[in-house]
Amino acid sequence: MFGPDITFLGIDRCDLTDPGSFAGADVVIVGAPFDGGTSYRSGARFGPQALRMACYLPHDGSRPSLALRVDALKDIRVLDAGDVECYSGDIETSIRNIEDAVHTISASGAIPLILGGDHTIALPDARGVARHHGFGRISMIHFDAHADTGNIAFGHLYGHGQPMRRLIESGALRGDRFLQIGLRGYWPEPETLTWMAGQRMRAYEMTEVVERGLTECLDEAFGIALDECDGVFVSIDIDVCDPGHAPGTGTPEPGGLTARQLLDSVRRICYELPVVGLDVVEVAPPYDHADITAFLGNRVVLEALSGLARRRKGLTWDPRQPLLDGR
Repeated sequence: MFGPDITFLGIDRCDLTDPGSFAGADVVIVGAPFDGGTSYRSGARFGPQALRMACYLPHDGSRPSLALRVDALKDIRVLDAGDVECYSGDIETSIRNIEDAVHTISASGAIPLILGGDHTIALPDARGVARHHGFGRISMIHFDAHADTGNIAFGHLYGHGQPMRRLIESGALRGDRFLQIGLRGYWPEPETLTWMAGQRMRAYEMTEVVERGLTECLDEAFGIALDECDGVFVSIDIDVCDPGHAPGTGTPEPGGLTARQLLDSVRRICYELPVVGLDVVEVAPPYDHADITAFLGNRVVLEALSGLARRRKGLTWDPRQPLLDGR
């Protein structure tokens, strides 16, 4: 919707109104340039464009991963459907348009990978996938500084601080299969925490991540996510990272994950778990510095795709294996 009409790093286009154009696709990328649900700084509507563009290499539809030894943009069929039409002044129409687009992708057999946009879009993203796989049949792994489980904000049910509550209330996702990683700071208030506890949500606050270690927390989360669920939706708010690693976001909160921790986590999830959908949200270019956040978001997408490609190829992977051994 905004800026040059480009695809993610030069991959082929598809058209969601033409099922033949994405038949047989493994992953379909779609932009959701919506930031009408922000409570502080807007600007994430420009996130999809920034995520597609942020790379110093040629936009030639190829990105071989040093770590995973796959070229996700070639080894699996990844297409870009462009942006869903969103109007920030009409949140309900935008949500409906996004959900229908995501459901179209999911029903085709492809994995939808949605580029946000503010975190409001997690509601239509995950609900669109659940419409295909079945309500209550997918779990959520949610990276974020904030729980996004608020009830009513500014007199409205919808916004970037409320999508996770709306998802659980709708029945699309189960509260007891909802794993949140990286929470910190000074929100939500006790009333919302009580609601979350009543839904049996599991939140790994940053203090716990630091004390136990991220690997141990992920191991535990994986076990919960796969219990009585057929697939996993991964929602990645870039503000899960410390603002030093991701300054270009609407509600920065100090003390988060490092960029390295997020990239390793996303790669591992997409390689080890049956991921059925992903979104990357809250990249706000107007507040970015030297494209730091856009570059990180772009690499989050690539790590996800590389993990998916390695899994699809049925290849084992040992992260301790050296890239080169000259002995």
